[in-house]
Amino acid sequence: MMPDDILQTIDALVAEEHQLRSQAPGSGLDAAERARLEQLEQRLDQCWDLLRQRRARVEAGEDPADARARPIDEVESYQQ
Repeated sequence: MMPDDILQTIDALVAEEHQLRSQAPGSGLDAAERARLEQLEQRLDQCWDLLRQRRARVEAGEDPADARARPIDEVESYQQ
């Protein structure tokens, strides 16, 4: 995935996340919506990690195309 593709994916995921969160104050989210929100958050973490990997490879003089999306459970275990 190229950086522009990653950013477009991030934008789409964020838009969906905001749409779901905007429903929460009134009636709240049902179980399916909460599950989808969790999936969105995990996928966003994965995309941001991939983008950071690509940028780090560029700075190190390496091929950014060698960066790969890491598994969700690995990305989710990082300390913030």
